[in-house]
Amino acid sequence: MTTEFSRVERLDTIGGEERQVTIEADAQERVALARRFGLVSLDRLTANFAIRREAAAVIAHGHVSALAVQSCTVTGAPLPASVEEDVALRFVEPASAIGGDEEIELFGDALDTIEIEGGGVDLGEAAAETMALALDPFPRSPDAAAVLKQAGVISEEEAGAFGALAGLKARLEGKPNPAQ
Repeated sequence: MTTEFSRVERLDTIGGEERQVTIEADAQERVALARRFGLVSLDRLTANFAIRREAAAVIAHGHVSALAVQSCTVTGAPLPASVEEDVALRFVEPASAIGGDEEIELFGDALDTIEIEGGGVDLGEAAAETMALALDPFPRSPDAAAVLKQAGVISEEEAGAFGALAGLKARLEGKPNPAQ
């Protein structure tokens, strides 16, 4: 699989001793990633990893840093976003390669597990996915609530049980509904 930001570390270059790897997306890669993740722009994406072999897996601990611009989901206004995310990954052979559909029990301190593809671990794709997951999926500008209210959209509080009761109370008292 080819990705916009591929930085593959071949398995035969990864030993038991921890090795530091620093990666950074270039301008063309950032444009492609911004398109893929629906961003206005991606101004920086860097990652630092410490990688090593451990039994039948490759362990990567590191940090992903990014500067992006997202669109407000209400107004479309550009919103700056930054990501500073620690990451801990375990790259493993595909289950079919080790002969199993064996169930694996995960614990709270378990590492995120990614299957190895093509004889290497793609730290670039891991960094890109980490960034995407760390971004706010529904970014809102400071004026989003006012724009929604002006369009007649009520808040969750107004629509909830107490909002309905406030509307009923207003009708009983002959007042306009405060939830509208």
